[in-house]
Amino acid sequence: MSLSGDTKLPWWLLVIIALETLPMFIGPYVALTRPGFMGGPEAEAINQAAYIYSARNFAVGIALVTALFLRSAPMLFILIVIRLITDLGDLPTLLHFSLVQNTELVIGIFVFLYYVPAVIALRFLWKTGAQVKRDSQSISHS
Repeated sequence: MSLSGDTKLPWWLLVIIALETLPMFIGPYVALTRPGFMGGPEAEAINQAAYIYSARNFAVGIALVTALFLRSAPMLFILIVIRLITDLGDLPTLLHFSLVQNTELVIGIFVFLYYVPAVIALRFLWKTGAQVKRDSQSISHS
Protein backbone atom coordinates (compact mmCIF):
# COMPACT_ATOMS: atom_id res chain seq x y z
CA MET A 1 0.00 0.00 0.00
CA SER A 2 2.48 2.62 -1.07
CA LEU A 3 1.57 5.76 -2.92
CA SER A 4 2.01 5.10 -6.60
CA GLY A 5 4.70 6.94 -8.51
CA ASP A 6 2.14 9.05 -10.34
CA THR A 7 0.24 9.95 -7.16
CA LYS A 8 0.95 13.51 -6.13
CA LEU A 9 0.84 14.19 -2.45
CA PRO A 10 -1.48 17.09 -1.69
CA TRP A 11 0.36 20.23 -0.63
CA TRP A 12 -1.51 20.28 2.67
CA LEU A 13 -0.32 16.77 3.50
CA LEU A 14 3.27 17.88 2.88
CA VAL A 15 2.67 20.82 5.25
CA ILE A 16 1.29 18.45 7.90
CA ILE A 17 4.24 16.09 7.49
CA ALA A 18 6.59 19.08 7.85
CA LEU A 19 4.69 20.16 11.00
CA GLU A 20 5.04 16.64 12.37
CA THR A 21 8.71 16.29 11.37
CA LEU A 22 10.39 19.61 12.18
CA PRO A 23 9.89 19.34 15.96
CA MET A 24 11.60 15.96 15.81
CA PHE A 25 14.83 17.80 14.97
CA ILE A 26 14.28 21.19 16.62
CA GLY A 27 13.22 19.66 19.96
CA PRO A 28 16.40 17.62 20.44
CA TYR A 29 18.56 20.63 19.60
CA VAL A 30 16.76 22.73 22.21
CA ALA A 31 16.79 19.90 24.77
CA LEU A 32 20.55 19.45 24.41
CA THR A 33 21.42 23.15 24.46
CA ARG A 34 18.97 24.54 27.05
CA PRO A 35 18.89 22.58 30.33
CA GLY A 36 15.67 24.28 31.43
CA PHE A 37 13.76 22.75 28.52
CA MET A 38 13.74 19.27 30.08
CA GLY A 39 14.72 20.00 33.66
CA GLY A 40 12.51 22.94 34.50
CA PRO A 41 13.41 26.58 35.07
CA GLU A 42 15.93 25.86 37.84
CA ALA A 43 17.91 23.28 35.85
CA GLU A 44 21.53 24.17 35.19
CA ALA A 45 22.72 20.97 33.54
CA ILE A 46 21.37 18.73 30.81
CA ASN A 47 19.90 15.59 32.36
CA GLN A 48 19.28 12.05 31.12
CA ALA A 49 15.70 12.95 30.13
CA ALA A 50 17.08 15.32 27.50
CA TYR A 51 19.14 12.52 25.94
CA ILE A 52 16.22 10.08 25.94
CA TYR A 53 13.87 12.70 24.50
CA SER A 54 16.42 13.63 21.84
CA ALA A 55 17.10 10.04 20.79
CA ARG A 56 13.37 9.27 20.54
CA ASN A 57 12.53 12.39 18.56
CA PHE A 58 15.55 12.15 16.26
CA ALA A 59 14.71 8.51 15.43
CA VAL A 60 11.09 9.35 14.60
CA GLY A 61 12.21 12.37 12.54
CA ILE A 62 14.62 10.27 10.45
CA ALA A 63 11.90 7.64 9.97
CA LEU A 64 9.35 10.29 8.86
CA VAL A 65 11.80 11.70 6.30
CA THR A 66 12.53 8.17 5.07
CA ALA A 67 8.81 7.33 4.79
CA LEU A 68 8.18 10.51 2.83
CA PHE A 69 11.13 9.79 0.52
CA LEU A 70 9.84 6.23 -0.06
CA ARG A 71 6.28 7.53 -0.48
CA SER A 72 5.10 4.80 1.86
CA ALA A 73 1.58 5.45 3.09
CA PRO A 74 1.71 2.69 5.73
CA MET A 75 4.99 4.01 7.14
CA LEU A 76 3.69 7.57 7.22
CA PHE A 77 0.49 6.38 8.88
CA ILE A 78 2.27 4.42 11.62
CA LEU A 79 4.82 7.17 12.26
CA ILE A 80 2.13 9.82 12.56
CA VAL A 81 0.29 7.52 15.01
CA ILE A 82 3.52 7.17 17.02
CA ARG A 83 4.01 10.92 16.94
CA LEU A 84 0.41 11.51 18.03
CA ILE A 85 0.69 9.04 20.93
CA THR A 86 3.93 10.61 22.17
CA ASP A 87 2.42 14.09 21.91
CA LEU A 88 -0.64 12.92 23.83
CA GLY A 89 1.81 11.96 26.59
CA ASP A 90 4.10 14.97 26.27
CA LEU A 91 1.47 17.69 26.76
CA PRO A 92 0.06 16.37 30.06
CA THR A 93 3.63 15.80 31.29
CA LEU A 94 4.63 19.36 30.46
CA LEU A 95 1.55 20.68 32.23
CA HIS A 96 1.76 18.37 35.26
CA PHE A 97 5.37 19.26 36.02
CA SER A 98 4.82 22.97 35.28
CA LEU A 99 7.47 23.01 32.54
CA VAL A 100 5.66 25.67 30.50
CA GLN A 101 5.20 29.35 31.22
CA ASN A 102 2.22 30.02 28.93
CA THR A 103 -0.18 27.10 29.37
CA GLU A 104 -2.81 28.36 26.92
CA LEU A 105 -0.24 28.90 24.17
CA VAL A 106 1.28 25.44 24.63
CA ILE A 107 -2.14 23.76 24.62
CA GLY A 108 -3.03 25.69 21.45
CA ILE A 109 0.21 24.65 19.76
CA PHE A 110 -0.31 20.99 20.60
CA VAL A 111 -3.98 20.97 19.58
CA PHE A 112 -3.80 23.04 16.39
CA LEU A 113 -0.27 22.23 15.17
CA TYR A 114 0.01 18.58 16.23
CA TYR A 115 -3.24 16.85 17.17
CA VAL A 116 -5.66 18.21 14.57
CA PRO A 117 -3.22 18.00 11.62
CA ALA A 118 -2.23 14.47 12.65
CA VAL A 119 -5.86 13.33 12.62
CA ILE A 120 -6.41 14.95 9.20
CA ALA A 121 -3.29 13.25 7.78
CA LEU A 122 -4.24 9.89 9.30
CA ARG A 123 -7.73 10.09 7.79
CA PHE A 124 -6.31 10.89 4.34
CA LEU A 125 -3.67 8.13 4.52
CA TRP A 126 -6.27 5.61 5.73
CA LYS A 127 -8.63 6.48 2.86
CA THR A 128 -5.77 6.45 0.35
CA GLY A 129 -4.63 3.05 1.60
CA ALA A 130 -8.14 1.65 1.41
CA GLN A 131 -8.53 2.96 -2.15
CA VAL A 132 -5.19 1.48 -3.24
CA LYS A 133 -6.21 -1.86 -1.72
CA ARG A 134 -9.61 -1.80 -3.52
CA ASP A 135 -7.93 -0.89 -6.80
CA SER A 136 -5.41 -3.71 -6.50
CA GLN A 137 -8.15 -6.23 -5.64
CA SER A 138 -10.26 -5.17 -8.63
CA ILE A 139 -7.22 -5.52 -10.92
CA SER A 140 -6.41 -8.99 -9.57
CA HIS A 141 -10.03 -10.15 -10.10
CA SER A 142 -10.08 -8.93 -13.70
